[in-house]
Amino acid sequence: MHRKALLTALIALSLPTASHAQPMGGRWGGSAIDQRFDGPARRSTQPAKKVDVTAFQAADAAPLLGKGAITVAAANGVEAEWKLPVYEAAVVDQLAKLGYDTAVSGAESGQIAQIGITHSVVAPEEQKRKPVSGAMEVGVSNRGNYQAMALNIDLSKPAKAIIATRLDVRIRDKATDRVLWEGHAEAQTREDDDGLNDGAVAARLATALFARFADAQVVQIGG
Repeated sequence: MHRKALLTALIALSLPTASHAQPMGGRWGGSAIDQRFDGPARRSTQPAKKVDVTAFQAADAAPLLGKGAITVAAANGVEAEWKLPVYEAAVVDQLAKLGYDTAVSGAESGQIAQIGITHSVVAPEEQKRKPVSGAMEVGVSNRGNYQAMALNIDLSKPAKAIIATRLDVRIRDKATDRVLWEGHAEAQTREDDDGLNDGAVAARLATALFARFADAQVVQIGG
C-alpha cells in the first residue's frame, strides 16, 4: 500500500459583540463548528488479490499431456519481446514440474506451448492533489460573532495505476497442430515507480494457471 498521512487542523476565533459578550465555554466548542470541515480520508482502489484462472483440455488429450518433449514459444501478436522472457521462464518451470522434457530446442516432434501476454489498465494513476486545502466560515452564534477555519494537509503520494496482466497458454501437438490444452490466468498489480515487476507477476500467473492443469474442463477444442 502507498503511505498516507492526513492531518486536520482546526482554528476557531471568537469575536464577541458588546451585547453578547460572555465567557467562552458551554456549547460553543461543541456546536459552533460545522462538521463539513472534517475532510474524509482518501480511500484508494486496491488491486484484486484473487488470480482468475480458466483452463480447458481436449476430450482425448489426457494420455498425451504432462510428458514428452515440449517447446515454449511466443504466440503470434504478443507484446514487445523484452517482456516475454520472464513469462517463458515461468511457464518452462511449471511444465518441467508437470513432467515435461523442457530441455529441447527446435524439436520437430512433441508439443509446443504458445504464450501470449496482455496488459490492461483497471484503475488509472491518481491525479496529484494540492497538499493543503481548507475552508472558512464566518457567522453568529449565541456567544457572538465567530470565524472558523479548517485545513486539510495531505502529504501522501498519488497511488499508481492498477494493471491487469493476462497470461494465455495454448499447448499443441506439433505433428498435427491440434490444440490439446489451453488456459489463461489474470491478476491485478499496482504499478510501482520502476514499472511492473514482470518476474513476480509471471511466476504468480504461471503457478496459478498450471495448478489447474490436471483438472481442466474437458471440452472439444478446435483451432
